Amino acid sequence: MRYVARNRPFIVRSGAAHWDALKKWNASHLKEVLKAHNVNVAITNEGNADSAVQTSDGRLIFVEPYEREEPFSQVLDKIADQELRGTEPRVRRYAQTQNDNLRGEYTPLFADVPADIPFARIALEQPTGPDAINFWLGNSYSTTVLHKDNYENIYVQVLGRKHFTLLPPVESACVNEQELPAARYGPRGVASRSDAEDVILDEQLRNLDVNMAEGDAKVPCPIWDPDAPTKRTSPFSDLAKPLKVTLEPGDMLYLPAMWYHKVAQSCSEEGICVAVNYWYDMDFSGSFWSLASFARTVGNLASTSS
Repeated sequence: MRYVARNRPFIVRSGAAHWDALKKWNASHLKEVLKAHNVNVAITNEGNADSAVQTSDGRLIFVEPYEREEPFSQVLDKIADQELRGTEPRVRRYAQTQNDNLRGEYTPLFADVPADIPFARIALEQPTGPDAINFWLGNSYSTTVLHKDNYENIYVQVLGRKHFTLLPPVESACVNEQELPAARYGPRGVASRSDAEDVILDEQLRNLDVNMAEGDAKVPCPIWDPDAPTKRTSPFSDLAKPLKVTLEPGDMLYLPAMWYHKVAQSCSEEGICVAVNYWYDMDFSGSFWSLASFARTVGNLASTSS
C-alpha cells in the first residue's frame, strides 16, 4: 500500500508461482483447451503494432496492426515456428486484444488464474475487482513501444520472460510526445474487415499496406525510444533515467497508472511467451491525475518552445 500510494512500481518475485496457470500451461495444454476456438490476432511485418512509423516521405504516423480471427492452435503454432525455426519472419502475430479477453474469447483458461489480486483490490481500493483481465501470446519478434495507460496494472509472467523499460510520469517531457495521424495496416487490395479476409494467406501478409484513417484523426504518441536515445529526442530526453526490469515466470509486476513503459519478450523453450495482466481503474479524483497532466502539458510546451 505504501508503494501504491507513492505511485512506485514493484515486483513480487514468484508471486504467482502457486497459480494453476504456472503449473499447467504449456503449448500442448493451451492448444487442447482452446482447440475449437478462433481468436483475434494482431499482424504486422515488423512487430510494431500501435507505434510510430516513418513513411517514405519522412512523415511519422501512428499505425495500428491488421487484425483478424484465426484458429488458436494455428496462431500458437505459427508464433512458435517463427521463434524456433525463423519461418515467415515478415508475418508477425501477437494475441494482444486487451479487451478483457481472458473473460471473453479465452474463457476456458480463466479458471486457471485468480479473478482478482487481493493486495491490488485492497491497496487500490477496488472492491469490485479488475476492470479487465487479459491474456497475451507472442514471441521475441514483437515489441511494444513506449506508451502509457490510464490503468493500474498488475502484470504476471507465465511462460518466457518480459523485459520492461519504465519511465515515471514526471519524465513526460523526455519522451517527445506528438500528435500523429492515425493509420492501420491491411492486406493490399482488401477492404478492412471484409469477408474476403478469411482466405488471405501468409504470402499476402508479407507486405502490408498502410491505410490512413478517415478525416484528420490523430493519436498522441511518444516518438523517443529509450533504446535509441539519440534519435527523435526532445530537449529533455538526455535527462531521462529509464528503469529496466525483467519478469521471470511466476513474477508479478505492479505497474502504476501513467508510467511510460516499453516491453520486449523472450520465449520459453517451446518458442512462446505468455502473460496475464489485470487492469484496475485509476483514481481520477485525487491530485495524481491533475499533477501528471500538468507535468505532461508543461513538458510538451517546453519542448515545443525550445
